[in-house]
Amino acid sequence: MILSAAGVALVLDDSGPGLPRVRHFGAGLGPVAAAGLLPALPGPAPRLLPAQGDGWYGRPGLSGGRDGEHWPVRWTVDGIDVTAEPGSGGSVTVTASDARAGLRLTSELVMDGGGLVRMRHTVTNAAASPYRVAGLVCVLPVPARAGELLDFTGRWALEKVPQRGAFGQGVWSRENRRGRTGHDATGLLVAGTEGFGFRRGEVWAVHAGWSGDHVHYAERLAEGVALLGAGELLEPGEVVLAEGERYSTPWVYFTWSGGGLDDASARLHGHLRARPLPVRPVTLNNWEATYFDHGLDRLLELADLAAAAGIERFVLDDGWFRHRRHDRAGLGDWYVDEGVWPDGLHPLADRVRKLGMQFGLWFEPEMVNPDSDLAREHPDWMLGHAERLPPPQRHQQVLDLARPEAYAYLLERLDTLVGEYALDYIKWDHNRDIAEPVHDGVPGVHAQTLATYRLLDELRARHPGLEIESCSSGGARVDYGVLARTDRVWTSDSNDALDRQHIQRWTGLLVPPERMGCHVGAPRDHVTGRSVPLAFRAATALFGHMGVEWDLTAASQEERDELATWIALHKRLRPVLHAGRVVRADLSDPAELLHGVVLPERAVFAYAQVSSRLAIEPGPLRLPGLDPGAEYEVRVAGPVPEGVLMPQWASASDQGPVRLTGAVLGELGLPAPALRPASALVIELERV
Repeated sequence: MILSAAGVALVLDDSGPGLPRVRHFGAGLGPVAAAGLLPALPGPAPRLLPAQGDGWYGRPGLSGGRDGEHWPVRWTVDGIDVTAEPGSGGSVTVTASDARAGLRLTSELVMDGGGLVRMRHTVTNAAASPYRVAGLVCVLPVPARAGELLDFTGRWALEKVPQRGAFGQGVWSRENRRGRTGHDATGLLVAGTEGFGFRRGEVWAVHAGWSGDHVHYAERLAEGVALLGAGELLEPGEVVLAEGERYSTPWVYFTWSGGGLDDASARLHGHLRARPLPVRPVTLNNWEATYFDHGLDRLLELADLAAAAGIERFVLDDGWFRHRRHDRAGLGDWYVDEGVWPDGLHPLADRVRKLGMQFGLWFEPEMVNPDSDLAREHPDWMLGHAERLPPPQRHQQVLDLARPEAYAYLLERLDTLVGEYALDYIKWDHNRDIAEPVHDGVPGVHAQTLATYRLLDELRARHPGLEIESCSSGGARVDYGVLARTDRVWTSDSNDALDRQHIQRWTGLLVPPERMGCHVGAPRDHVTGRSVPLAFRAATALFGHMGVEWDLTAASQEERDELATWIALHKRLRPVLHAGRVVRADLSDPAELLHGVVLPERAVFAYAQVSSRLAIEPGPLRLPGLDPGAEYEVRVAGPVPEGVLMPQWASASDQGPVRLTGAVLGELGLPAPALRPASALVIELERV
């Protein structure tokens, strides 16, 4: 059985007893393979769900058991359903059972037209006694030449920090027990050939599309087999199946590339882009402008200045609901504070819409302050043991959404407020890790995550045009589980453009630009305390879903005019930035970054200087991803960094813009200006 698309092939061998073996996941195998003329493939290969009975002595695909007896699973295939069109992907569904173990299995594999593979297993208890699921993961093999691993760690306000190492024997496991995806979550675990980069090397990668506890791992056995795997991470007793009940893994995504990380990333972006989005409005969020100061006059002035700068959406952040004058009270009391807003939010919402902007509102539905009416009236709604609640974080506890009464309350409040104010947008926050989660006496993250998904799904079903942002102390809930239900992620709570260059670069492996919230912050960042020029802050925010997180009432008219220029540039370039293929250059000096977005007819690149160069002069800007046979007009887009001597190609000329072929731009490149740290140059190309 072969699934193939976009230069990728997945080969399953269903000869012999047991589940099919995965013989190949990687480069396409051409028309011979498509015709079913593959030779017998020698050597060991893991089955779809590896087990010891199949000769697999690594981490098992399924672990679990019943009280008083243990029967290792040996699957008998009951049926295989294949829907495949050579070169266009397809699907394989395998059903299997083990009568003695009392289990049934359904394994689903889907390859889309871009070559991305997603996989899911479902196990059903077919016996009278309960079956305790300890773990169920999805895996695909990688070849011996995949000798390096890349994964990511991080913390609040510094997400997606890369770390690399050798892919040796044994297990490299990234396990997350924070109850949410986590600032330190790898997001994408990558195996590749030695020295792979954005534009070079062969890579394989895996992502678990799940917003709760999860695991990503790489394993290599002495027998010569290696694989990547991922799935939900379960606590003992968290999933216990009665007869007839079933458990499904989240969808796990696998991507391959023969030309570096960019191609692997493009396959992932294609999956998210299959669900189209409306034009992404430039957004202002008032948090860093006013914090808990919700004086109407100040917010109206901010809205006026936002509209004058070309902003298209105004989002009112934390502080609008009852008792919320600081972060120690009020979470859960989702009623507009009558003392602060005697006429409700209508005066602000009406002004915002009169100015031609959309209106959005901040919520943190899954959390509750002990100092709130909700907690006082329903202390049993908090996630944990009633006699010993979990340690508080940020003066918060977690609301048990798997409790029907708590779920119903939140749905009613959110539904009512979205309807009353005709909200266009919700910023959905989640500001703490989940510690000691207990629901009905058992570990509660699994049930909490599913309940959150149901709440998001139901709210969107009731309000089809509503857009939702996934924010979680910044980028602590960035995964394909939540992105199936939301329209963008808040990439980081840090708007420091120097840090953001790296955070956005690596988050962008998984998330395309139009789904990454990227805002122009204040001149002095409120997290790092660092100050960088407006031009650099704006050039950084340009390459995402652009927004503003800045008190414009404190900005000078000159600053507001410059901001308006950048916003106008973003709107002009938005059709490219939010639809093109993301490319990144492999530069030798880490002080310099070069990245872009490419469509067949147009492209936009940014050359950024993030620290001081070692070399006196920069090397040429070799622009990746262009059609080598096409000719392009090349020009600088947007303001030129202050104090920079621009090369001749970037200077105004009576003869018009410079014209060069994609081959010249990709191989010889453009002479680079000597930028100062914290400055960037935006380059626009148009095919002629």
